Amino acid sequence: MDLAIVYMVAGMSSRFGGKIKQFAKVGPQGETLIGHSLNQALLAGFTKIVFIVGEKTEVPFKEMFGDEYNGVPVHYVFQSFDPLKRDRPWGTTDALCTIKGTVDCDFVICNGDDIYGVDAFKLLTDHLRENATSATIGYKVKNALSETGGVNRGKFEVNPDQTVSSIREVFDIQKSNLKEKELTEESLCSMNIWAFKSKVIDLLSDNLNQFKVEHDSERDAECLLPDEIGSLIKAKKMMVSIYPTDDECIGVTSPDDEARVREKISQQ
Repeated sequence: MDLAIVYMVAGMSSRFGGKIKQFAKVGPQGETLIGHSLNQALLAGFTKIVFIVGEKTEVPFKEMFGDEYNGVPVHYVFQSFDPLKRDRPWGTTDALCTIKGTVDCDFVICNGDDIYGVDAFKLLTDHLRENATSATIGYKVKNALSETGGVNRGKFEVNPDQTVSSIREVFDIQKSNLKEKELTEESLCSMNIWAFKSKVIDLLSDNLNQFKVEHDSERDAECLLPDEIGSLIKAKKMMVSIYPTDDECIGVTSPDDEARVREKISQQ
C-alpha cells in the first residue's frame, strides 16, 4: 500500500530571524530538525516524501534532499500567491491542496518544524492501512504550548466513539490565558498532524475555492486546515478518528527553542 508523508515547509518564520528553522541542527548526531522528523516518519513505512515549498524554501530543500532520501522518492510542490493581491499564501488548506495531482494515495500531512515521534507516525499509518476513515492525534494543551510566546491550536471536541465532533482554531494560547480561551491543560488540541484518505484532497479543494471567492479582497485571510476539517465533519462529508496522547510534541518557534529541543530529543 502506497503512503505519502507530506511536510508543510513553504513559510519562513519572522520569529526565527528569517532562517529556515527546519534546518536547525537539533538531532543527536547533528541532524536537522526536518531530517530527524523524516528519520522517525520513514520507520512507519512511507513510500513517498512530499515537501510543500515556497519561494524561499524551494531551492534549499531541493539542494538538501534531491530526488530521494534513504531510498524513498522525494517530490516538491510549490505553494504560491499573488503579491499584488496578497501579503501571504492562503494558509494551511491551500498548502495541502497543492499536492493535488502529485499525491494519489492516502497520506499523512504535518508541520515541518515539529517533532512528533515515531509512535505518532506509526499510529496514523496503521490507521490508514486498517480503516476507511481519516485520523489525527489529540495532544493535551499542557503538552502543546511554547515557552517563548503564544501559539495557535485547533481545539477538539470528541464523540464517545473517539471520533472528532468539532474543531475550531484558537489563537495566541499561553499558559496564563487558558481560562480566557475556554481551555484547560487537559483539553485536546491539534498539532497539525493528520492522516487523510486521498479523496479528502478534492473535498478540501472545493472548500478552498469557495473561501477564496468569499475573501477575494482580503490580503491576509487564511483558509486554515482545522476550520475546514471541522466544516467537513459538520457537513458529514468525512469522519476523523482521534487518538489522544500524553506525549509532548516538540517544536521550534524561536532561536531560543533550539537548545531546549536538542535536549528533549536527546532524552527520547
